[in-house]
Amino acid sequence: MRALLGTLHSSSRAVSYLMGGLAIALAVAVLMTSHSVTDIANWAREVLGWSFVVMLTSLVFLALYSWVRMLQMKGAGDEVWFEAGVQAANGVTTLALTFTLLGISLGIGTLAGQELTPETIQPVIRKMTANFSLAFMTTVVGLPVSALLRGLIVVTHAHNRSVVPDRTMAGRHAIAARMEGE
Repeated sequence: MRALLGTLHSSSRAVSYLMGGLAIALAVAVLMTSHSVTDIANWAREVLGWSFVVMLTSLVFLALYSWVRMLQMKGAGDEVWFEAGVQAANGVTTLALTFTLLGISLGIGTLAGQELTPETIQPVIRKMTANFSLAFMTTVVGLPVSALLRGLIVVTHAHNRSVVPDRTMAGRHAIAARMEGE
């Protein structure tokens, strides 16, 4: 029961960080572009697609969940969560690059089966550039998100290591100090 409550607590904190980060990102996007939140959400749906957004959100959640677990453990056995967080952040990079290649392939594929005439050139180019937009925007979104997550995980791990040194060495020093005092 205690493990379930701990998991729910960690999940709740990770969701809170995810939603807070999303709110901040939307606020910055609204300030920078002067578009409404609805316009930005529609743009994300049209350009990035739901599959990319859902997979990105899942990987970001996994990285944040791992980070929360690392914070709770404070260096005492957080290696598994460190590795899980780094792998989730690397997964964001892989996802972004995969969708980049997919968008480029789809863009080039629109030319393959089309006969180019003066009447059809405009729709073909429009469809091709929409696919290229998917390609490059997934990279523009995914790589910085991945870098931020990786930095968060690695810096937290380094901090945990500096605050809580190797417990086996600390235990040996404590035993040696007690033996000297006897």
